[in-house]
Amino acid sequence: MDWNSPTTKLLTLLNISAAKSLKRKFISQPDSPSPKLNKRRVLDRVSPNFAGDANANADIAELEVDEAGQDVDLGDEASGLSDTGERANIRAPPLLLDQSAIDSVDKRLWLISNLSFPTIGSVAVSKVEGSHSSEKMKAGSSQILQRLRAPFVERQSSLPSDLRLLQDEILSVLSSHRDLYHTHSSQATIPVIRDSISLHILDHVSKKRRRVLKNNERLSHAVKAGVPAPEDVQDQGFTRPSILVLLPFRSSAFRWLESIINHTPPPSFQIENMARFRKEFGLPEGVVDKFASPEAEAYPRDHVETFRGNADDNFRVGLKLTRKSVRLFTEFYGSDIIIASPLGLRLSIEKEQNFDFLSSIDIVIADQVDSLTMQNWEHTQFVFSHLNHLPKESHDTDFSRIKHWYLDGHAAYLRQTVLLSAYETPEIRSLFNQSLKNVEGKVRTFRHWAPVQVPEGLDQNFIQFDCSSAKDELDKRFSHFTDRLLPPALKSAVQSANTIIIVPSSLDFIRIQNYFRKQQLSFAVLSEYSTNEDVSRARQAFFSGKKSFLIITERFHFYRRYKIRGIRNLIFYAPPDHAAFYTEFLTYPFLDDGVEPSDVTCRVLYSRYDWFRVERIAGTKGAKQLIKNSDL
Repeated sequence: MDWNSPTTKLLTLLNISAAKSLKRKFISQPDSPSPKLNKRRVLDRVSPNFAGDANANADIAELEVDEAGQDVDLGDEASGLSDTGERANIRAPPLLLDQSAIDSVDKRLWLISNLSFPTIGSVAVSKVEGSHSSEKMKAGSSQILQRLRAPFVERQSSLPSDLRLLQDEILSVLSSHRDLYHTHSSQATIPVIRDSISLHILDHVSKKRRRVLKNNERLSHAVKAGVPAPEDVQDQGFTRPSILVLLPFRSSAFRWLESIINHTPPPSFQIENMARFRKEFGLPEGVVDKFASPEAEAYPRDHVETFRGNADDNFRVGLKLTRKSVRLFTEFYGSDIIIASPLGLRLSIEKEQNFDFLSSIDIVIADQVDSLTMQNWEHTQFVFSHLNHLPKESHDTDFSRIKHWYLDGHAAYLRQTVLLSAYETPEIRSLFNQSLKNVEGKVRTFRHWAPVQVPEGLDQNFIQFDCSSAKDELDKRFSHFTDRLLPPALKSAVQSANTIIIVPSSLDFIRIQNYFRKQQLSFAVLSEYSTNEDVSRARQAFFSGKKSFLIITERFHFYRRYKIRGIRNLIFYAPPDHAAFYTEFLTYPFLDDGVEPSDVTCRVLYSRYDWFRVERIAGTKGAKQLIKNSDL
């Protein structure tokens, strides 16, 4: 017997659940239960059964209100979800989910076609054979609950027409349940895209919760009438959380919560534990945000928007939505939405040795993925590798209420994932290709890049090294740098001083640093781990000429964005991910007086595997000329 198969694991869970159920029945079986206890027992039987929920009694109270026909705040869909609404947001099983579709996804046999949206731009649509047509993405926000859609449309009226259209196009893609990989979000579009996605996930949770309560009511009425319970009540996963939002910083979580709250109906709606959230996710008491002061003018706008507020990257918080409130800091197994950083979530999983709360995630939102790549990317990969597995424990789950694709171990093939990034990297594309298995299909945006602007007259020398295998790329880059690029510079009186080496990868940075130390070269280093004292000392030594070389990581520049003076020669060990960094470094020599473009040298080492980076710097057309003998 294969003990790791989904069937074996599920049978084990069922046996554990049955054993627990018999044990409870043996302990508490009154001969003649009172009417009050009997009523409570019935309510417990038909409750959502979300284990670990400290507020379970609130759900029971809400159910009693529903049964009394009072305080039903369900908008124009109060009579129940239509088939269309259920398929759109409760995820009735699509006809597409069969073994052939699953095999096609596992083998990455996607049928790819191109579409164009007025504001999103060009997109590549990946779908499995027999899937729904692309016309489905024209549905827009028509399937959003009226009580959520009406305030959203009213707020839209204050936006420029292009941003309104962008929101509608984002919602049209999301309503098709395809995965979305948006590869060029900007500072102007991030808030409106976040608003659309917040509406989508809140609509999903609201419809899912209403479906559970409606089925609770049906089961309760069946018990009271003494008739068999309805069989079509599969409305849950193994655990309650259905939405996961991955973010790089606490300030990002603050903005996402604000966006979610904006869709809740005022003024009766309550936000519980908001004071605690402001304290833990805002700036510590007495700390002044330099990016909210005139000092911020010295930094680029994208840096200010990224790091304003609390930039801590270790956090996690659960949100539970009820009819009249959003409860913050709920225990994961009692939450509808989990907002966390990859680091915070990984530490929690490794501490508790349990990740069952990720077993029934329907929608994953990963925002600012470009910032996540500047952190430890392994944390993000870790989280995605732990999604939608069969749980190790039953968590008091009512298995008669679980949707069959969870029981079959196919939840990953119906999970919708949204990736938002300012630019594309090989790491993000790999995640998109390998970890996103939605049989509904995938949508990836792309664009044609124009060359970046650099000081006029400055000579840029792009140096390509041959590499036929991605596995050999790191070693061949290092060999080309140490054998061909660096020796001429060391022999030159001009290029052997005032030279800065920008290294995107931390591993390459350590390797180069060790090489310079072994060769007894004069150098200083700046990395994301450098203290303020280290930074000040290295910058001064380089500017004064005491150190000939300054080796700097791209992550250092991402976090600090310091202007470096004293540069006359630039070597990019690889093109930077962020194209703006390239232009910034090329302007730094001109911070010093009397520097002419002819005084500055710039060399960029690259291979065919640097396509994304080269394209953003040289432009799409220029990159095709630079990447020779490539099929990219």
